[in-house]
Amino acid sequence: MPKIVAVIPARWASSRFPGKPLALLAGEPMIRHVCRRAGLIPEVAGVYVATDHEGIFEAVREFGGTALMTSPDHRSGSDRLAEAADIIGLEKNDIVINVQGDQPCLNPLHPSLMARALIEDENVPVATLAVPLTEPAEIRSPNHVKVVFDQSCRALYFSRSAIPFYREGTGEYFKHIGLYAYRAGFLREYVAWPPGKLESAEKLEQLRILERSIGIKVVIGQGLSPEVDVPEDLAVAEAVLKQKTFI
Repeated sequence: MPKIVAVIPARWASSRFPGKPLALLAGEPMIRHVCRRAGLIPEVAGVYVATDHEGIFEAVREFGGTALMTSPDHRSGSDRLAEAADIIGLEKNDIVINVQGDQPCLNPLHPSLMARALIEDENVPVATLAVPLTEPAEIRSPNHVKVVFDQSCRALYFSRSAIPFYREGTGEYFKHIGLYAYRAGFLREYVAWPPGKLESAEKLEQLRILERSIGIKVVIGQGLSPEVDVPEDLAVAEAVLKQKTFI
């Protein structure tokens, strides 16, 4: 049985919301809420915050969490995740769940589904999450990434455009949620690859994997937890926390 851990990349220098991990939400730093939710994922043996900022590192230590200091030079959360896997000492078949630091109301069943996809099929190197998308404005918006997949739930393509294009009538759309579960060995290989043409065009990191003909397992979840992208989103997340309207 592989070891399974959840890692939360947390950097200070967000362009839209600097210092977001330490923003107060219901009286506590947001990163504490994310850690608490990640700890409810049934399969995980540990939750780690991977950061490049001393303040975030100390805040996590203060509330009893486990923080890892990583390089400030990483281009993406995936690169930070790979360094964290090395610090933890994960073997190649161990599983790393990438939990986004902006989801204080994370549904722990979603990352659990991804972990199980890797546990049940040793040939799956990476899994990600999608949910049904029904709002026309979100379908059209380039800020909401869409995914199409085959009958085995293997991703065919991710795009900021509305895919598939229905020539007659309408049909199903699925929104890609940026949660991933990786085998540690695959993660180390993946972050060493240079960006591909499709990734550069769409600005979607996961296309680097598809361009190398490697399968991404898509698991389907239901419902969305509010994400905190800008300071104004804190009020929405706090209302959800107070109402306890999430799993």
